[in-house]
Amino acid sequence: MNPRKQCFPPVVDAQTRLLVLGSLPGEVSLAKSEYYAHRQNQFWRLIGEVIGVAGLRDLDYPSRLDTLRRHGVGLWDVIAEAEREGSLDGNIRNDVHNDLAELVASLPALQAVAFNGGTSARIGRRKLAGLAPPLRLIDLPSSSPAYTLPFADKLAVWMGLREFVSGAAGNRPV
Repeated sequence: MNPRKQCFPPVVDAQTRLLVLGSLPGEVSLAKSEYYAHRQNQFWRLIGEVIGVAGLRDLDYPSRLDTLRRHGVGLWDVIAEAEREGSLDGNIRNDVHNDLAELVASLPALQAVAFNGGTSARIGRRKLAGLAPPLRLIDLPSSSPAYTLPFADKLAVWMGLREFVSGAAGNRPV
């Protein structure tokens, strides 16, 4: 039997306008206690482009999280805990889901929830279906190195998040 793996606490505050949901942290992230810690994961590069902060990945981890919060971006996972060998979503077994509706209800400025990958979208859309007021739910290509879509193609979709972040060049006022 594989040991149970648990997600991290949400990174949100009252100004969170965009919540990016992953599935469950991978082995490197769990070992470092950091979201998207694997150097080949493209999350920090993608979200840095979205918020207009070059070199976001090069900042220390607390500074990265502070930068996201300043731009109205929050992070969490759809899975609270599960058994999983390795880091692939396809190996997730006996998963328990986070209470996404409760978190969403606690975020007064929230406008959109973005799902980082297919597992996150499948679970998250089911958990958030029918919430009032309706949120924009956005499916993103996974930032994982296991999802081999070229970076430019991933970025083209991720840039659609710009309208929900604070302080990025080209975002529309809200």
